[in-house]
Amino acid sequence: MLNQTDRLKPRLPGRRNNTEEMIRVDQAGEYGAVQIYRGQMAVLSNRASGATIAHMARQEEEHLVKFDALMNARQVRPTALSPFWHMAGFALGAGTALMGEKAAMACTVAIEEVIEEHYNEQAEELGVRDPELSALIEECCADEVAHKETALEHGAQETPGYGLMSALIKAGAKTAIRIARKI
Repeated sequence: MLNQTDRLKPRLPGRRNNTEEMIRVDQAGEYGAVQIYRGQMAVLSNRASGATIAHMARQEEEHLVKFDALMNARQVRPTALSPFWHMAGFALGAGTALMGEKAAMACTVAIEEVIEEHYNEQAEELGVRDPELSALIEECCADEVAHKETALEHGAQETPGYGLMSALIKAGAKTAIRIARKI
């Protein structure tokens, strides 16, 4: 039974419940994040930021395991674009890492700002309809915010061309979210 708050939440026309879409896009995003960090680690594993990046990567891997399990339990189909996310994520991570440690951190800030906004929108839309998914989104969002703060502490904003780089990465991340919802 829906409570008053849930009854007042707007529903998109023609859609009964988009939790499957949320799970699909979140799993794809966590998969992409794992690939970004793998690309960064391929370049920076022996540098000062290697341990920091490895820690954030492990958290993203934990998120992915949880979304994979949720997808399996609820029989949600994955995005058909996983091979693309694999290549694009790794290339983005390696490419920014080749630009330097601060550029790798700038990539993290840009991605995490988009994901923080995305998770907050999902949490608001979900309300209390799906406590399991809501809890997972809140947990992941808290880690993403911590990653953003860590990257800022490591000089992300000192990257030459930070504003342009951030805008391009954010545009790509937002586009990936829109695509993963459907494909």
